[in-house]
Amino acid sequence: MDRTGMSRAAGRLRLMINHLDRSSALIKISGAASAHAAAASPPPRLRYSLDTGELTPEQRLFYEENGFIVIKQLVSDEDIERFRKEFERICRREVKVPGLVVMRDVAIVRSEFVPDQRAVSKLQDFQECPELFRYCSLPQILKYVESFTGPNVMAMHTMLINKPPDAGKKTSRHPMHQDLHYFPFRPSDRIVCAWTAMERVSRQNGCLVVLPGSHKGALQEHDYPEWEGGVNKMYHGVRNYRPDHPRVHVEMEKGDTVFFHPLLIHGSGMNQTQGFRKAISCHYASSDCFYIDVKGTTQENIESEVKEIAAKKYDLSDFAFKDGWAFRGRLVQGERTSL
Repeated sequence: MDRTGMSRAAGRLRLMINHLDRSSALIKISGAASAHAAAASPPPRLRYSLDTGELTPEQRLFYEENGFIVIKQLVSDEDIERFRKEFERICRREVKVPGLVVMRDVAIVRSEFVPDQRAVSKLQDFQECPELFRYCSLPQILKYVESFTGPNVMAMHTMLINKPPDAGKKTSRHPMHQDLHYFPFRPSDRIVCAWTAMERVSRQNGCLVVLPGSHKGALQEHDYPEWEGGVNKMYHGVRNYRPDHPRVHVEMEKGDTVFFHPLLIHGSGMNQTQGFRKAISCHYASSDCFYIDVKGTTQENIESEVKEIAAKKYDLSDFAFKDGWAFRGRLVQGERTSL
């Protein structure tokens, strides 16, 4: 083959590599010998993401190694302001949303109740609120979500977080945890969280803290941490993790969105400002995922707590852990095949 022919062959190979599961930046092609070697040893598949063409090879490698990735300015100011206004309406009790869980920081609950957003630390399960649930269906979010879940996408868990200024008890912290602790469905690699900053998120107001690479480990045992100021309901934390593990404070601007794996160990620090730090998020899963029985696993304690709440709040004595997830899950793209 002459030099021109070799050049054309190398060019075609580069195009093929762009569709494979390894960054082309890591592959150097130099003539027919390199082309032959690449063909003889195809690149390994990446485990934690799918080749949809949305993520660059470099982004996929970063997620593979770290378990999270930030996409800048993904959600518009207009959308965020609409979510903020709906949150305020809910806090003022101008609208009632079926199934919505309104949470208050343990330090706020013990103080004088104020019927506005200052009393609310988190909204959970807003799937019946059309305005807030619109976040879960934003095309710019879903096109990235599909890179982790595949084409059949379920919105499984929704939250709007309103981290309050710390009242001096450090209760605005969120212990280091893995989200998979709360989920009775698998496989974990087809689950992802999208978490969007509704304003600038910094170390001062309690940004996310992640342990890069911890998503490659197993699901750890979780329980309530023994904190002097008390712990918010359901705020379980990993019992044992290496305190010397490198950590990253994920500081973000308004509209930035971080996508992360459900086994990634993460949490958040105190809000040391006078303002409320807001973020909106959704956990997505492939509808091809399946439910598991968590009896005999580290998730038994969260199952027991959820059953206890269901029995007390809804008088459901025979409530199954997976039933709550099947009820709150909503198809946002593709077909509902299993979940």
